[in-house]
Amino acid sequence: MTGAAARRIGESGRGWQAIEAALDLARVAITGEQAGAGQHVLAFTVDYARTRIQFGRPIGSFQAIKHMAADLLLESESAISAARYAATQLAAAAPDAKAAVELAAFACSEAFVKICADAIQMHGGIAFTWDHPAHLYLRRARADAQLFGAPTLHRDRYLRELEAADG
Repeated sequence: MTGAAARRIGESGRGWQAIEAALDLARVAITGEQAGAGQHVLAFTVDYARTRIQFGRPIGSFQAIKHMAADLLLESESAISAARYAATQLAAAAPDAKAAVELAAFACSEAFVKICADAIQMHGGIAFTWDHPAHLYLRRARADAQLFGAPTLHRDRYLRELEAADG
């Protein structure tokens, strides 16, 4: 339609702030998904390690598998904590909400990718087949890690937030 009247939405010069606020909400949402999915992948991987028998005993009894599972538990719990803290700070409009969101953005995406990649190692060959969902989680983890900016971008933004708070 030609000649339609235009009407400004919001305050002049504040468009990017509105977009950043929406992106922060999306980042917090995806960190929750990443943390939860990582926890789920860890759970089905540990169950597999308990039931998969190799050399006459469950693979979960092997020291290397135990160490990997312990490392993944640390990754999972750290991601959950970061995602919850970011959501809490953003909901409360806390002064450090932006830093908390950036921290969760890189921590959760990196944890999710690591958990999925190591889960594939712990599952062995079956994880690469269509009979098992492990490879699908890894694909999702890698895609999610790039969705709202790479983890390195969020790490840099987090450090800038910390510097701004100190200075």
